[in-house]
Amino acid sequence: MESPIGEQSIELLQAQAHVWNNTFNYVNSMSLKCATQLGIPDIIHRHGKPMTLQELVDALHINKAKAQAVYRLMRILIHSGFFVEEKISEDGSNMGYWLTQDSRLLLKDDALSALPFLQILLDPLLIKPWHHMSEWFKNNEDSSAFETAYGRTFWDYGSQEPKMNHLFNKAMASDTQLVSNVVTRDCRLVFEKLKSIVDVGGGTGSMAKAIVDSLPDLQCVVFDLPHVIAGLEGTKNLTYIGGNMFESIPQADALMLKCILHDWSDEDAVKILKKCKEAIPSKENGGKVIIVDMIVRNKKEDHEGIETQLFYDMCMMVFANGRERTEKEWAKLFFDAGFTGYKIVCGLGLRSIIEVYP
Repeated sequence: MESPIGEQSIELLQAQAHVWNNTFNYVNSMSLKCATQLGIPDIIHRHGKPMTLQELVDALHINKAKAQAVYRLMRILIHSGFFVEEKISEDGSNMGYWLTQDSRLLLKDDALSALPFLQILLDPLLIKPWHHMSEWFKNNEDSSAFETAYGRTFWDYGSQEPKMNHLFNKAMASDTQLVSNVVTRDCRLVFEKLKSIVDVGGGTGSMAKAIVDSLPDLQCVVFDLPHVIAGLEGTKNLTYIGGNMFESIPQADALMLKCILHDWSDEDAVKILKKCKEAIPSKENGGKVIIVDMIVRNKKEDHEGIETQLFYDMCMMVFANGRERTEKEWAKLFFDAGFTGYKIVCGLGLRSIIEVYP
């Protein structure tokens, strides 16, 4: 029987465990990255039923002496909810690994795959700025730790480095594919009575394509920087236009900004919103800006959701001098830009749809 220890010692050991847990937090993401690089979700999916450890090792074509390492990798990924163990034999003596909804989102060829998002966030390219964050705090020149690390802003780097541009556009397109699937199915009311819409910062057009496929009578423009839309061709109701949202935005009944304003400081976000206001008709004539972005919550019962929003907020600070905002902070931006009101019309998990009226 273990001997009891004092309350002070218990608190000390719990504090150490908490420090350790946060110190080792990266192990979850790096283990998940390894599993996707090995193709484990796809291997299990193609197998069509739970796989034993030996079957998985054989399918991986790795050194068989590392079977125990595969077991340990899968053990932590089961703990973090990406895989489950299911009975293969009736007596339960044989167990196999199977997918969860989470790991299904990491299948390479799935239309809603989140794999490109994982790949860019865990690429050494975006890990490096975190090592420069304390240095960034101490200097007065750089807008972000990314700029401290690379001597260029995130946006300048992306426009000059094809790898970054490719990874970023692919990640944004994959995220938009998932969000647009929900928006066009469950939030169609935001597009009612609109004849035209501009997707500001719409990247390669994933959201716009989903919108026009769902609403073929709606004219849609994808508006982004010239190097982002280079070589892309439109259709009869989808057009690509290159430009800079800080200078001017094509006119339409409504504008959509999906995960755009969180990339920018409050000052720059207000500048963008003012340009948006110039591009739409009055509220009486149906003009509005449709924003898809996070509203940082404070519901204690949703610990994981809030933690993810705060993680994202730190990424915005480190990479692009942006931020995630509370509803109060969003409202201040809208009114500072001259808008008269707003409405939160739909929840999208960690994000929301906000309509803003001139």
